[in-house]
Amino acid sequence: MSRQSTNASQDHSGAWVVQTWASFILSVAVTSMGIYHLPVDGWQKAFLGMGLLFTVGSTFTLSKTVRDQHEQQRLTARIDEARVTKLLAEVDPVVLK
Repeated sequence: MSRQSTNASQDHSGAWVVQTWASFILSVAVTSMGIYHLPVDGWQKAFLGMGLLFTVGSTFTLSKTVRDQHEQQRLTARIDEARVTKLLAEVDPVVLK
C-alpha cells in the first residue's frame, strides 16, 4: 500500500467539513443561548456556562487523544510491515521482485 493511497482514504469532503463545523457552532450557540435565557440567578448561569466550556474542552482533548492513538497504531503497523518485508527479502529475494 502506497502512502498516497493511505492519505487519500483519510481525506474528508468539503461538505463534511462544513457540516461538522456548522454542527459544532450551532450546538454551542444554541446551548449558550438556552443558558442565557434560563430564569435562574447569574451564578447558576455561570456554573452551567463553565460546565459547557469544560465539556467542549474535554471533547477536543478526547478527540485528539483518540486520533493520536489511531495514528500511532498505523505507524506501528507500517513499521511491522516494513520489518516483515525486510525479513522476507533476506530469506527469499525473489519474493520482492
